[in-house]
Amino acid sequence: MLGVSPDSVESHKKFRDKYELNFPLLADTDKKIVEAYGVWKEKSMYGKKYMGVERTTFVIDQAGKISHIFRKVKVEQHYDEVQEALAE
Repeated sequence: MLGVSPDSVESHKKFRDKYELNFPLLADTDKKIVEAYGVWKEKSMYGKKYMGVERTTFVIDQAGKISHIFRKVKVEQHYDEVQEALAE
């Protein structure tokens, strides 16, 4: 298991500590991975549009195929969803 975002290594450390994550977070600062997986999207907040990551989880099976996709992930509730998918 690993996480990927265009945020800096320092930002990843803070996020990992805040949520007590026990897996690596990769800094995709050139956005190649987030663009390849189609999660670098136009977003809007308070009427202002900007580009950002749609927090998404991809479960990749042993054959290297995507078996599950969870879009617009909420970190606090997500662990159980992923565990269920992995148990299938």
